[in-house]
Amino acid sequence: MTNPISSIFNAEQLLLKPVPLSLYIHIPWCVRKCPYCDFNSHEQKGELPEQAYINAMLEDLDQDLGFIQDRELQSIFIGGGTPSLFSPQAYKTLFRELRTRLKFTDDIEITLEANPGTVEQARFDGYRQVGINRLSIGVQSFNPSQLKKLGRIHNNDDALRAIACAQNAGFDNFNVDLMHGLNNQSQEDALCDLKLAIDAGTPHISWYQLTIEPNTEFFKRPPSLPIETEMHRIQSAGFNKLSAAGFGRYEVSAFAMPGRQSSHNLNYWQFGDYLAIGAGAHGKITQANGDIIRYQKTRKPEDYLLRSPSRSSKTEIISPADLPLEFMMNALRLQQGFTAALFERRTGLAWSAISTTMNNFICRGLLQKHGDKYSPTPRGYDMLDSVLAEFLPD
Repeated sequence: MTNPISSIFNAEQLLLKPVPLSLYIHIPWCVRKCPYCDFNSHEQKGELPEQAYINAMLEDLDQDLGFIQDRELQSIFIGGGTPSLFSPQAYKTLFRELRTRLKFTDDIEITLEANPGTVEQARFDGYRQVGINRLSIGVQSFNPSQLKKLGRIHNNDDALRAIACAQNAGFDNFNVDLMHGLNNQSQEDALCDLKLAIDAGTPHISWYQLTIEPNTEFFKRPPSLPIETEMHRIQSAGFNKLSAAGFGRYEVSAFAMPGRQSSHNLNYWQFGDYLAIGAGAHGKITQANGDIIRYQKTRKPEDYLLRSPSRSSKTEIISPADLPLEFMMNALRLQQGFTAALFERRTGLAWSAISTTMNNFICRGLLQKHGDKYSPTPRGYDMLDSVLAEFLPD
């Protein structure tokens, strides 16, 4: 276990170089709640209150402008729910107002989560025109039977059309979400999903195992999932297929062609800062005094729309004792690894707070060091939960 309390906590270390800043925007509505989904999403009932919700988010952001500290936004991620239920005009209005409050970097990455449904596809040109330059398309599977079991409202043809529509709209940078380890899924079926995404010219694939989360329909009525040994075979075969196609695994479940890694997600995993607006959105900020805080917005859309001016439901300072775990939960996901200098710069802790623990993991073959970077070994990735547990404070 780590013992950061006995190490030097140096708030000035946090201020040597500004922490990169991103913005997360949460759109909480969807057409239908999927049985595996544990995100803050709510089924659409009637017309969406686009302008009222945008006004609420801007009012919310105005309360948090002190967090910015003259930094530029390097990325924006619009998640949900189904953000592609909002019109391009709504996002045009939102971005216009955001630019009056925030500085955008010249190469800012702006990602919108989109479903492959035909209504959303028709809007892809409009999203590109208002400044959204990256899509994340929630395909999950191209198999009609699996799509039905997952509660998805699109079919495999919709999914392939959505990829083509994204490309035709000028999106050369987009992600496709795919799941594996699905109900009675064979290795052949899982690899077929990957093949279809690869053959369609997808530059970034998030390929992750279905997990059964509390408070979901699947938790109440679990599907029949492949056994653990079969899960490992599927995963290993999938990694090989992605690698052979030129994809690099840069995070536990993220695979990208060269130059197509998500800068927004990299900022998360490098323990960067991110503002948060929208119902249920989570943020993390390094304050001017060196305190690192996490905060959350109120979850219910109807409450978020009505509460004024503050919509924060929870704010807490991350204690020095908890910082190693908070940092490692993100940084150990990265294939490229991280340096001791990044740990010190992002946490304000001396490397001595965790050096003994890190060296023990290296001796046990769970972590490795290449040059000045630390990263999990393949075995360490498989045992990541156990590795993280050893960073829990005494």
